[in-house]
Amino acid sequence: MGGLNDLSGSILRGEAMESERLAESLSLASEWLVRIAQVKEEVPTGNVRTHHKHTYWRGAIKGEYSVKDKEWSFFAPVWHTGQAVKALVMAHKVLKEDWLLEAAKAGADFILHNQVRDKTDPDSGLILAYEDFPDKVTISGILGCLDGLIYLSEASGEESYWEAAVEAARWVLDRAYQGDGLFYDLYDPEGRRFVEYAYKIRGRPLLDDGILGKVYKKTGEKRFLEIFLETCDRLLRDEDPPGNWVNYPPCNPVTGSIHPRHAYWWGRPMIYAFQETGDRRYLACALRSGQWYKKAQRRDGGLIRGTYRDFSTNSFGHATSGICCAMILWQELDKVLGERLFQKPFELGLEYCLNMQFRQVSDPNLKGCILEKVLPPDGTDRSPYHIRDLGTIFFVQAVSMYLGETSS
Repeated sequence: MGGLNDLSGSILRGEAMESERLAESLSLASEWLVRIAQVKEEVPTGNVRTHHKHTYWRGAIKGEYSVKDKEWSFFAPVWHTGQAVKALVMAHKVLKEDWLLEAAKAGADFILHNQVRDKTDPDSGLILAYEDFPDKVTISGILGCLDGLIYLSEASGEESYWEAAVEAARWVLDRAYQGDGLFYDLYDPEGRRFVEYAYKIRGRPLLDDGILGKVYKKTGEKRFLEIFLETCDRLLRDEDPPGNWVNYPPCNPVTGSIHPRHAYWWGRPMIYAFQETGDRRYLACALRSGQWYKKAQRRDGGLIRGTYRDFSTNSFGHATSGICCAMILWQELDKVLGERLFQKPFELGLEYCLNMQFRQVSDPNLKGCILEKVLPPDGTDRSPYHIRDLGTIFFVQAVSMYLGETSS
């Protein structure tokens, strides 16, 4: 992959991680995504709760699994599936297994079935990325699914996926951008209007995966770059604490709680802004985000979802997906810097994730997945394990990135 996607690995080398062991773990995790978590029917069957207003589900990734209740459910199925598509394409590049690319195409088809494709419709290009509400679209959810379409387009040579991503990004700029680096949060497609979100703020800066910068590189349309950089500049002004943004949801400025993937969503795209402009302020910001993760990492290599300004944490509520995102960011920073600043925390995080993978199981729904979190005690002896697809999705991305570099 070229351009802004040309960050396929880190400079990490050495004997710290055995490639054979990692490839086996990657294969197991990928199989879980495809064989167990991916929906095979147009309407999910079995012990699966759905509440989002999708009429077509084939290819979607089931997002949540309660080990104690043996029940599946969905959360933000569009952007989670888009990230799974990206993960499967990256795994295919390493493992060379055709079923990975076929599953990625099924995931992309789920997204395309939930995009307004009628050119005469005022909402043409809109992707119905439902999340917290069954019938309201989150704008971050739209941007969060597009990298999967882009990766799949470049891996398969099918331009239609790129075209769909560009159409969706155009809708976001035309309808959801307010100016000064802020986007609306929530859209009602039935009423064709933006609505107040529970966050009760004017809007948020959105940089997910540097999508606007990538669409600029693809189309040459300067407004994508201009708004991408306006958003970066807004985040530079509002950065607090260093490398993070506690004053924007889903962080909580009152308690000081910082979301585990916040610095990834907003700090990592600063690398792309630096690559496009040469402005080292952006790279310095991304580096601060990497350092924030290094300070937040626990001694065993993991990350706690309830992490606060002073890096104190809750006891439970782990976020393996957060440390996986940190591992992606650390690899990209080391690559662009040409140094090994984050090698030790990366390897510590990777070992932690390997220990979080289910291998010998009595519940077949768990085989190969990465445990996301341990729930607080509830006075019973029921399992405290909770599965989220994002733990496995970002693990597959991080390990594919590592193996792709070390094998080249």
